[in-house]
Parts: sequence; structure tokens; C-alpha cells
Amino acid sequence: MDTLSYVTVDVFTSTRFEGNPLAVISDARGLSDAAMQRIATEFNYSEVTFVLPPENPENSARVRIFTPTTEVPFAGHPNVGTAYVLGQQAEIFGKPVGEKLRFEEKAGIVEVSLKRNGGRVAATAIRAPQPLTVGNTIAEETIARCVSLESRAVVTTTHAPVFASVGLNFAIAEVGGLEALAAARPNLAGFQAAAGRQTTSGHDFSLFVYARTSENPWHIRARMFAPLDNVPEDPATGSASAALGAYLVSLALDADMNVRITVEQGVEMGRRSIISLDVSKFRGTVTDVVISGSCVPVMRGEIILQD
Repeated sequence: MDTLSYVTVDVFTSTRFEGNPLAVISDARGLSDAAMQRIATEFNYSEVTFVLPPENPENSARVRIFTPTTEVPFAGHPNVGTAYVLGQQAEIFGKPVGEKLRFEEKAGIVEVSLKRNGGRVAATAIRAPQPLTVGNTIAEETIARCVSLESRAVVTTTHAPVFASVGLNFAIAEVGGLEALAAARPNLAGFQAAAGRQTTSGHDFSLFVYARTSENPWHIRARMFAPLDNVPEDPATGSASAALGAYLVSLALDADMNVRITVEQGVEMGRRSIISLDVSKFRGTVTDVVISGSCVPVMRGEIILQD
């Protein structure tokens, strides 16, 4: 194999050059782990996906997700974008493409629904592979130092800063309004110190900060910083949005809820993204989190593997 085909898409947007870019290698057979990591580092997107035949033939594919520095067990925009790319194909490793896909990932099985418009896939929806887990709280001072804000900018009315996950762990924290959110700037020294003290995250310290209003609490503006993974800021983070949405619904007083949440991200970067979440809660426990969004194709090409 001398060359390798790839496709890039912008995820969580219908406008090209907005949203979060993703590179998809739709047939990664024959690539070593080291080669996958080098390719992901070369793209320098927040993630690149590598699609392989499933280990269980009942599933559609095995999907591996790499940041510029490491492999991660699950992520939102890579799944939404990969499903969009594979959904355009007539078949995946010899099997016809239906309306539902199942991806094998390190975090578990990711179920996907394809949403078509005029016969073509326009958007996809994925189900979070793990139930909500909530870890240790984090000091406001730690959060503030990471994003170059004063401690009083971190809001603890609804919850203290905390680790949360539905497949990939994030630190999540609320800040007091859009002005504070816009003023946030990643401070590498703050992230390095926070990562050295963390006890509940399985990867480098990644921070999801958000703002919302009491008038419209289920419309959220957010930013995600992961400079330790060579992602100074991410335009759209479905896995973090899902963890936040599940956690906020878990804190709500109603024991039974079905909530549609909109997360707007990437605005400050000029790459506006819209992430839709459908969160279900039954008898006080979050039972289901579905992440959905639109995609738009951007590039096709080949990676030269050998001269």
C-alpha cells in the first residue's frame, strides 16, 4: 500500500469552513498504531479517525480515534463525521449501508442513526456509549488559572467544577456570562499543574467551560481547551457537550425528563458549531444521551505512505 485515501468534513455545521474539521481514513487496514498516530499528528486536527473491519460481523466497523498526541476511547465529532462519510458509501467492508450503524470503539459500542435529505446523508446522531459518571470536584482557582480568569468568574451556583464522562472524561465548569467566556485564554502552566493533580481522568486535562442564562438554561455557549493534547481550543466537542448535558439533567429536580439541549461552540474561533443533545432521565437517573449534528464535505486526497 503506497497511498491511503482520506476525506475531510466539517462537523456540527452545514457551512463549509465552520464547525470542527475531521479527517476520516475509511479503510485503515494495514496501518500500524504508530502510523495512525503519525498521520493524526500530521493533520493536526483535534481528531482523525481510522476505520477498520469490525471484530463482530454484526457491527458495521471498528473505529479508532486519534488526537495529535494520543488515541482516545470515544469522542463526539469524530463519530458524527465518520458516520456521515461512511453513510455516503454503498457499502462498508462488503456490507450494505443501512439507516443504522454500529461502531466498535474502546469505550464500547456506539450506535448511529443516519438522517437523510433527498436520499443523501445530511446529519447523523450517535448514542453515548457509557452511562454518566461524575468524578472529583476541582477547585475554582485551578479552573481560573487554566483559562486566565479571576476565580470569581467561575460560577458554582449549580455545581462546582467537576470531572464528568459518558465515554471520555472532561473537567467541566460554568463561568459567569458570555463576557467571561470570551475572555478565557488557555494557560499552559495552569493545565500542566492541573494535570499533575488530577485523579479521575484517563487522559490529559481537558477543560470544557460554558455559560448559560436562567431564561434559556438549555441553550449553552461553550469552549473547550486541551493544550496538553496539542489542541489549544476545539471548535466542537460532542463528548464534552454530552457529559455536560447529562450532568446538568442529573442535577435537575424533576425525576423524569426528556430534554433537548443546544450547545453552541467555536464562536470565538470563527468556527461556529451547533451540537444537539437529547437527554433522557428516568427515576432520577440519566438513561440516554444522543448527540446529533450536520456535516459538510471539504476535501478528498491521498496520503503518500511510500516513495
